[in-house]
Amino acid sequence: MSILGIIASSISGNLDAGDFESIATTTLTTSTADITFSSIPGTYTHLQVRGIVRDTVSSADTMLRWNVNGVTDSAKYMWHDLTADGATVYAGSGVGQGDTYFRNIRYPGALSTASAFGVFVLDVLDYTNTNKNTTFRTLGGYDANGSGWVALTSAVYLETTAITSIKISSGATAFAQYSSFALYGIRSA
Repeated sequence: MSILGIIASSISGNLDAGDFESIATTTLTTSTADITFSSIPGTYTHLQVRGIVRDTVSSADTMLRWNVNGVTDSAKYMWHDLTADGATVYAGSGVGQGDTYFRNIRYPGALSTASAFGVFVLDVLDYTNTNKNTTFRTLGGYDANGSGWVALTSAVYLETTAITSIKISSGATAFAQYSSFALYGIRSA
């Protein structure tokens, strides 16, 4: 079985490690309800947010929420998802649903396996292109020793303005201490 990352690392001339550039990173030293990446420079082709998260909510898990440019009009957000919990596969779609955020990645709460964190990767495609709506892809989930969650989602922001800020919020109470978030810019070849 081949490992794509290992194979890709042996390619000469076709892969530029400089294509991903760290813009901002934060690791929480205390519980925090949300984090915002603001004043995002428009000098990249795409953005990627990576997170390692846990919540303080008194439940097994909760759902990550995020919005862009401070827009809280639920009609501006549409999504599709394919998710699974280890026993059942789900598929869905929606428009806003009265929420002011995208909601699609589950991550552990305080009643989940001790010290279990969830992960997610959020791609923001063509975030400065003002001729079309912005598309998002997310992959994320967590393992809780026999239970857990995995999700593959897509979403669209129904505005043609460039993305200049991304707010990521707890789905319930607050992100737990040591949750970490990183924003990367991706340059095109």
